[in-house]
Amino acid sequence: MKIEFTEEQELLKEMVHEFVEKEMRPNVKEFEEKGLFPEEIFKKLAGLGIMGMSVPSEYGGSNLDLVSSCIVYEEISRVCPSTSITLSVHNCAFCYPIAKFGSEAQKRRYLVPAGRGDFIGAFSLTEPGAGSDAQGIQTKAERKGNLYILNGTKNWITSSSIAGAFIVMAKTSPIAGSKSISAFIIDKDSPGLKLAKIEDKMGIRSSKTGELFLEDCIVPESNLLGEEGIGLKIAFTALDASRIGVAAQAVGIAQSAMEEAIKYSKERKAFGKSISEFQAIQFMISEMATQIEAARLLTYRAAYLKDQGKQYTKEASMAKLYASEIANRVVYNALQIHGAYGYSKEYLIEKLFRDARVTTIYEGTSEIQRIVIARRLLQ
Repeated sequence: MKIEFTEEQELLKEMVHEFVEKEMRPNVKEFEEKGLFPEEIFKKLAGLGIMGMSVPSEYGGSNLDLVSSCIVYEEISRVCPSTSITLSVHNCAFCYPIAKFGSEAQKRRYLVPAGRGDFIGAFSLTEPGAGSDAQGIQTKAERKGNLYILNGTKNWITSSSIAGAFIVMAKTSPIAGSKSISAFIIDKDSPGLKLAKIEDKMGIRSSKTGELFLEDCIVPESNLLGEEGIGLKIAFTALDASRIGVAAQAVGIAQSAMEEAIKYSKERKAFGKSISEFQAIQFMISEMATQIEAARLLTYRAAYLKDQGKQYTKEASMAKLYASEIANRVVYNALQIHGAYGYSKEYLIEKLFRDARVTTIYEGTSEIQRIVIARRLLQ
């Protein structure tokens, strides 16, 4: 089996790497410490076509395959995982479902400006009482003529305070089961849509995560995504793709942590020589490199399967599970190599340690990924 990037993908990797080092690295520490959203960075990313990676070319997007998109997520995550998750949700969980399930009018209205970077899209499934149990959502959508009236609360929404539009899941039928849920595209200025608190998070602090209140929120029937009763199908389709994006993010975080550990181990002296000469440190770095490469291969294989139009749900969960768990293990050991200095905010590894933790939680916890994998294997 041939495992290598195309010439175009190699050029994309080089371009994004240079952009990240030049445009993002000098300011990322300040943005993260202050919890600032890097608006100018996203304008520049839009100019590179990265805001429209999941948007078909007929709607003005760059229409990249998922392998190429993962290259972007991994490279950006080496420096700013916050930017990566914002891009991943925008492309995988907002643009992709609209491209796959949306009407022609919806594609023209939302994909064209989203692909240009005129606004950032968000995805809203989780509620205070329903996270992993997606069928347990309580937000309701009642049809009245040619309108839907939505009531409920959504939380842990990536880009909540900066998004121009949301895909929102709500119950359109009182009957229990997956077919009781539908998906809606809701503009940020829709009557009855209210932004609530922004979470003060441990990591990924430049990504704005918050809560939405829907209080008699008025949504025209033309904003129903797909048809009634297929909301969970749309949600899981989006999450399958988005999980691969998070896996790429985790690989990028782990890669950055290993690079920091190698650099520090060569600079730090103990007992008359650099600590990189000690076998204990060498073994830790060897394990990091092997684990990262395994996670990377799982991630790009899952992306390749999606690009080939093959089943990839199990592989997406495998990639997300392994890459996120490995990212946490790698940053733990990288911080250990730094010793006390790794516990200081002066060093990048402290930030990476905090950023890595959430990768085992969002887009489905590690426990949920294990359930998905087991169900597929036992079918």
